[in-house]
Amino acid sequence: MREAFADYLVHNDRVEAIFVGTRRTDPHGGRLGSFQRTDGGWPGFMRVHPVIEWRYGEVWAFLKHLDIPYCELYDQGYTSLGGTTDTHPNPALKVVGSAGELSHRPAYELEDDDLERLGRDW
Repeated sequence: MREAFADYLVHNDRVEAIFVGTRRTDPHGGRLGSFQRTDGGWPGFMRVHPVIEWRYGEVWAFLKHLDIPYCELYDQGYTSLGGTTDTHPNPALKVVGSAGELSHRPAYELEDDDLERLGRDW
């Protein structure tokens, strides 16, 4: 990721700030401010965190209200996307049908922010 930003900034030398979708509840989000310079070892630019204080439900309300397209995995019960081997549908959204078949409600139906990352292997 660092190399990609460095390459991007070399080819786009007028860029001074980059918008980031980090929220307070994200890993390492607890210490971030709305505007913050990159950490040591990263190419230098201002990180802008416009949704840093948003809750999980607020993100979904925004996306749904404006009909913004999103990854179809969220409709299959995934609530936090990571790697292909450590990401699974969120068990808090699991539904067992009358014949015992398993499915998951869509991510936007998750009500508890604290359960957002239950589908991730840490």
